[in-house]
Amino acid sequence: MIWILLLFVLTSCVCGTFVVEAAQTSYQAEENDNITLEWTFTTKTDSSSSSLNIICCLLNGINDSTLYHVHEGVEVPESQDGQLAGRVQVDKDVLREGRIRLHVSRLRTDDSGFYVCKVLTDDGSSSDRCRLNVTAAVDQPEPQKPTERSQAESRGRIGLYVGLTAALLSVSGLFVFRLYSRPDHKTLF
Repeated sequence: MIWILLLFVLTSCVCGTFVVEAAQTSYQAEENDNITLEWTFTTKTDSSSSSLNIICCLLNGINDSTLYHVHEGVEVPESQDGQLAGRVQVDKDVLREGRIRLHVSRLRTDDSGFYVCKVLTDDGSSSDRCRLNVTAAVDQPEPQKPTERSQAESRGRIGLYVGLTAALLSVSGLFVFRLYSRPDHKTLF
């Protein structure tokens, strides 16, 4: 870890026109999401890949971690932090174009912090950083399931409806009977 910090300190000045630039200065994500962090750097067509040195680190003040390391054009996977193993993938096809694209999967809240990418070539050295804030996943309330009524409860409701209907018909029938049975009622027939 000390050699990483020394590399940053000793080569922190930008020489010539060589520049590394983060695509975004800030990223926001939720726990268990995936994210792609990207940097661009100045390339020359006649540059040798053996002169390419890259180190990308997470600096969070608790446990600084190496995400990606290339030394003299050769990837050094054993320098990747164990907590990130299997969760960080690099798009190697875009390195020739001067882009570093890191895909970080299954984010954790402790992945929050500054991501610094330092590039050193024969043309110079430079670095840039971006900030990633990973928030805890919000528990989604489970959708409420429609309540299923028991057969006894369903029969009880049906009985209630039948009883109310019968009572209404009885009262209506009684009303009609009393209406037509009055002595002053004249029939049409």
